[in-house]
Amino acid sequence: MAGVESAVPGASAGPELAVDGASNPDIDLLYDINGLTKSTPDWLDRAIGFVGEYGLLIALVVLVLWCWASVRRRPEPEVSVAGLVWAPLAAGIAVLINIPIRGFVERPRPFVDHSGLELLVDGKSDFSFVSDHATLAMALGVGLFVANRKFGLIGIALALVEGFCRVFMGVHYPTDVVGGFALGTATTLLLAPLAMALLTPVVTAVSRSRAGFLVRARRVPLPHPAVDLPEPRVADDATDTGSGRNDLAA
Repeated sequence: MAGVESAVPGASAGPELAVDGASNPDIDLLYDINGLTKSTPDWLDRAIGFVGEYGLLIALVVLVLWCWASVRRRPEPEVSVAGLVWAPLAAGIAVLINIPIRGFVERPRPFVDHSGLELLVDGKSDFSFVSDHATLAMALGVGLFVANRKFGLIGIALALVEGFCRVFMGVHYPTDVVGGFALGTATTLLLAPLAMALLTPVVTAVSRSRAGFLVRARRVPLPHPAVDLPEPRVADDATDTGSGRNDLAA
């Protein structure tokens, strides 16, 4: 794929977080990671572009649903299910918080101010800091961790891969991704006590209602084991005959 060879003339850089130059580690790392595209085949670049734009977020949603199906089978799943409800809510809140942050910082996308980058997706005309994708992914991953540690660790790992993909694709600086991770984590953890205090009673009430299957998996009653009934006693012919004689004699 052809790289972006020049910056947009006259574009305002705004309050840049990274100063252009070889000594800037943010820009150096941007070129190092995005430069990997020069040695990868086009089909792999297209695959990473799709995964970084859509695939990993879809995978995180599937992971949340998988975790929900798993925790519903526990004896007391209300707290875990409340944590799963909080995960997407926290992600949405974090993205809303990012709207004024982007408007205040006004950092252009890296391909606007730096030449020679390989751009794997088109149509990115908004500001760069903070990365919405990194924010969403990490908020979902940390929210999963609040509900279930095993699934949460998988979710956080997927979020880290998402951050790498965004830099590889040429649409974000590394600091955009780190800022997204920080925003998603802080939003999820700082608001978690209040959110869990509000959501847990609601989830508990739902579990006792007709919609309780959303919280607790319906248990299939086990069949009762067959009871071995005592076989009817068959009297011995000789004994019965003897008893009959005794009865007549009496």
